[in-house]
Amino acid sequence: MSNVSPSLPETKRCAIYTRKSTAMGLEQEFNSLDAQREACERYIQCQAVRGWEWGTERYDDGGFTGKNLARPAFQRLMDDIHDGNIDIVVVYKVDRLSRSLLDFAQVMDQFHRAGVDFVSVTQNFSTADAMGRLTLNMLMSFAEFEREMIAERTRDKIAAARRRGKWTGGPVPLGYDVRDKKLVINDLEAIVVRELCELYEQHQSAQTVAKLLNQRGRATKRHQAKNGNVRSAKKWTKDGVLRVLHNPLYAGYSPYGDELHEGEHDAIIDRAQFHRIRAKAESRHKGQSHGRNPEYLLRGLLRC
Repeated sequence: MSNVSPSLPETKRCAIYTRKSTAMGLEQEFNSLDAQREACERYIQCQAVRGWEWGTERYDDGGFTGKNLARPAFQRLMDDIHDGNIDIVVVYKVDRLSRSLLDFAQVMDQFHRAGVDFVSVTQNFSTADAMGRLTLNMLMSFAEFEREMIAERTRDKIAAARRRGKWTGGPVPLGYDVRDKKLVINDLEAIVVRELCELYEQHQSAQTVAKLLNQRGRATKRHQAKNGNVRSAKKWTKDGVLRVLHNPLYAGYSPYGDELHEGEHDAIIDRAQFHRIRAKAESRHKGQSHGRNPEYLLRGLLRC
């Protein structure tokens, strides 16, 4: 009778990764991230005979999209993988790791090079076998398709709102503020917009207008993002002037692509002036792009 005892399985260090796209509900005592983690822990317990165990480190990304990899917990997970501290990554569902097929393929490549396996609990497969890899690629294709459908619906919603003249967000243009999701005229900034347009009609040169505005102490708009970051007002440049001149919002339009629709907001300049200015700016641009002053043929090509 042999006295040799069976050898214990090699320990497999598991990392559980959880993600939720929105922060809604995360304040609850038992939230979506907890539910994902609990399911993964139960699965790992079932694999205890194979030496699987999870550590105390948590990799939870609450309120982060799966469209990219810019997530703090995910980055910590990748750092620990590169340091050789993890053997298996366990998730509740494939799209918790990524919704982008390209990103997912890159992550799987990094897992493979680090010798790390990937397991999805509810879809019951892993990258340890060929069938699992095939199924994984199929599921990620559907996840990518779903993301593209969501993006399409979002674009359609924005297009419909623009055609109804609504403000759909983005950097607020000089001359306006946003109140209750609507553009309202900022009287002090509107003066600068009108002054800019009048100067252009006089001089028909964006560079000259920028120079005159800076001489008079005028500045561009100061922006504050939702996260509190502030973009300070700056001096005027030729490009900054042209952006104002080409923006149909100032004439009371709601633009969508090449379409112009009646906007809900009030105009700062009248439409006749807007169309005059835009026609002049476009004709000057065409003239500059289709030919050079014969006296300065090498201007912009050679520098001393």
